[in-house]
Amino acid sequence: MREAAALPRLPRLDDLRDAVTVAAVRTGRVVEVKHPLVQHKLSYLRDKNTPTVHFRKLVNEITLLLTYEATKDLPTEDVEVETPLEVGVCPILRAGVGMLDGVLSLISSARVGFIGMYRDEETLEPVEYYAKLPADVAERDVILLDPMLATGNSTAAAIKTVKDAGATSVRLIAIIAAPEGIEKITTDHPDVQIVVAAIDRGLNERGYIVPGLGDAGDRLYGTK
Repeated sequence: MREAAALPRLPRLDDLRDAVTVAAVRTGRVVEVKHPLVQHKLSYLRDKNTPTVHFRKLVNEITLLLTYEATKDLPTEDVEVETPLEVGVCPILRAGVGMLDGVLSLISSARVGFIGMYRDEETLEPVEYYAKLPADVAERDVILLDPMLATGNSTAAAIKTVKDAGATSVRLIAIIAAPEGIEKITTDHPDVQIVVAAIDRGLNERGYIVPGLGDAGDRLYGTK
């Protein structure tokens, strides 16, 4: 009797994470910021005992630090007088609003747009309910803000919204990302740079990031 052929090993979540991360980093489109200050603040965000007031402050501080990385290659021009950067900032409602002040503290001249997007809990597909963008968004470098890049469906839809409005330079700042979300963005929008504080293990059966830090919107605004 012949021995049965061994079944091929199924990929583990860690293998998926590593494969997606390596592929994305190889293209230069994903930056995981390992700076000690970012990681120190992130550890407090993950703590379920961190109160809303401190959670909100930490999101602002981490966003500020990530903005340095996200804007380091913006083009500059020699001029005779100082001019503002042509940047448009678009938080994805509602949790993205918690990141807005962190960007504006560095780029105070940026114009702000808002994209209302929520995830249908049955299908995990995005539903857009509001979009208000700067009239000249096509002429600006757009920074999208979304604390949690989970499935990537809502974020990819938001990127499409700003591109449909004429934006040609788009980058995303998130605090925590899952490999699945990174894969979604780099597949649908390979030209978009992603800047994050951490790439976590993956998604659970409900499409939430694990280990993650809970629902960022609820923790920002104390709604749960």
